[in-house]
Amino acid sequence: MHPVVKPALRRGWRDLNTVQFGMTPAHALTLGPVDTATGSFLELLNGTRGMRLLREEARRMGLPDGHADRLVQGLARSGLLDDARGGGASADTLRERKAVLDRLRPDLASLSVLTQEPGDAMRLLAARRSLRVQVRGAGRVGAVLAALLSGAGVGEVDVLDGGQVEPWDIAPGGLPADLVGERRTEAAHRVVRRAAPDRPPRRTPGGEPEPGWSLVVLAPRDDVAVHAPPPAAAEPYLTSGTPHLYAGVVEATGIVGPLVLPGETGCAGCLDRTRADRDATWPRLVAQWRSARPRHVRPCDLALATTVAGLAAAHALAFLDGRQPSSAGARWECSLPGLQWHARAVWPHPECPCGAAEKGSGEQASGDGAAHETMGEQRSSTEERHRARAARPAGTWRAHV
Repeated sequence: MHPVVKPALRRGWRDLNTVQFGMTPAHALTLGPVDTATGSFLELLNGTRGMRLLREEARRMGLPDGHADRLVQGLARSGLLDDARGGGASADTLRERKAVLDRLRPDLASLSVLTQEPGDAMRLLAARRSLRVQVRGAGRVGAVLAALLSGAGVGEVDVLDGGQVEPWDIAPGGLPADLVGERRTEAAHRVVRRAAPDRPPRRTPGGEPEPGWSLVVLAPRDDVAVHAPPPAAAEPYLTSGTPHLYAGVVEATGIVGPLVLPGETGCAGCLDRTRADRDATWPRLVAQWRSARPRHVRPCDLALATTVAGLAAAHALAFLDGRQPSSAGARWECSLPGLQWHARAVWPHPECPCGAAEKGSGEQASGDGAAHETMGEQRSSTEERHRARAARPAGTWRAHV
């Protein structure tokens, strides 16, 4: 192990013998009391030395035996320490590709803030290279979203859509103006390749069969499909157990979610049935919307679409990195001009064949008010877990919130 105090967390002295790591309440911790020698020793935790050399340096600085090990262990328990050479074989391979790693260093720094064990950030970043994501939809939301996932290091990002690129598909970070008239799918693939920090691995014809998709993102250009996702479109993913995330813009409202974990969280079918239970006219309205003459150009504000693409990409990456984002079983919505995000829970419906209701995940609330309350409780629970993690180390380690 080559310990390094996570450089992503800014360090500052609260007083003469108390150090604060990090600026924001969600991640900041304090260490104290810290004497002058220990403060100087912290500067040596920069990833260039192994524990043997660090122990020698500690003795030369007059620190007692075992002090270096106790300090390193305390920092590691608090999630403040990384391993400059950790992460496993895949991480070592990524380190050898310096140009690729340099592109991804901001993402690595962000992961280091979120991970607990030394070396985990590099392990997760390297693991992204083996993941496969499909984005269905190459409009202002889908194309930008696909480029973001590719640029964040996801190894394979496939995009599917029909038709040709139209002038109103163009968006900064997505489809460029010089691709107008090309097939949408091919144009989106070019955008994804340009965004990638590394060339995707070549697929050998006749080789091992490819694994399934790690995640499918449904980002339709059709605003009706955004507002009322057709359950039939997700049946293949429910059958195969493929996680899928919805994202898009309808009129002047951006939507991210739900992230559907088949058999565990509410799906498009659950959403449709719940809406019909609350409003008997819902099926009639949806039938009219779907059968109406399609609009030539649908409302899709550029800034709102980019916001949705960014948030959806963040939720997708959180899931791909092994976490469960707040879109699991919920739709986040944001409308112009207020731009205030709020969550609407998507409860498993007992009559939906997806089977999520059979998991018995607790009592289900009804109505948007209950959904808002439940999502607020989830956010509070998340904050409490952050505080619990920060406060876990004993002795001189204190959480600063």
